Amino acid sequence: MQKSKILEMLWLADKAGLLDEPSERKYWVHPLIENRENPKKFLVFFNDLRKYPEKFFDYYRMSINSFDELLQKVRESITKNYTQLRNPITPEERLTVTIRYLSTGVSFSALYYDFHIGKSTISGIVRETYQVIWSTLKPTEMPEITKDKWLEIADVFYLKTNFPNCLGAIDGKHIRCKNPKNSGSLFFNYKKYFSVVLMAVVDANLQFISIDVGAYGKEGDSNVFKNSNFGKLLYSNKLDLPEPALLPETESNPQPYVFIGDEAFALRTHLLRPYPGRNLTDIRSVQL
Repeated sequence: MQKSKILEMLWLADKAGLLDEPSERKYWVHPLIENRENPKKFLVFFNDLRKYPEKFFDYYRMSINSFDELLQKVRESITKNYTQLRNPITPEERLTVTIRYLSTGVSFSALYYDFHIGKSTISGIVRETYQVIWSTLKPTEMPEITKDKWLEIADVFYLKTNFPNCLGAIDGKHIRCKNPKNSGSLFFNYKKYFSVVLMAVVDANLQFISIDVGAYGKEGDSNVFKNSNFGKLLYSNKLDLPEPALLPETESNPQPYVFIGDEAFALRTHLLRPYPGRNLTDIRSVQL
């Protein structure tokens, strides 16, 4: 690299303040939170809230039993060791901070004042805890589905909706967000706000079979689903779906098992959608 180029870069860095001596940190721990363990505000609040199940549910968006069950499963992974410098944040509080963030969308700044925990610490707690929750619950709550399980799901769909050979319902949801820097219109959706897309497949009991989060808001549901892991497996015939089966009260012409979506999705062998409303005819209306 030429010396003149190096000098130019140094000059720009100096003008930007990058070469200035780092300023001394005013506080190592801000006075607002340095005494957070006295009088153990969270522990008092947590124990008091458990006396009122309805208020507990309002705050956590789950029952006391559900919270305790979840805490039992993740406690070991989110428990930190005591040190000579400070006591660790308890598993109960770590899980509470994460649940409040995930269930309400409240900012780290708001959680900072609610829990008297530094924003950078809250960020680390949330990131670590939800990764633990996902890795702990996924094998039991969203396992890989076998052919026998698909048949079980189809039986429940038929029992509840009178719809045979149905394996799941698919739809997308726009989650409002702030437009990320330098992203242009990637996150701007047809509803005229910025969003990421949550794509989900659910069974007849409204339980998730698969989820995909993070697609650009400008993308349509059909493209989001096609590019999701579940969509790629479905379209490449790698989901271990049951073989075509006869519909009730028929003796020939077995039909494939299908997922159902709205008219935003593309019609496929294993994905059924209604006729577009703008192209309905009298015959199609009767078929619907």
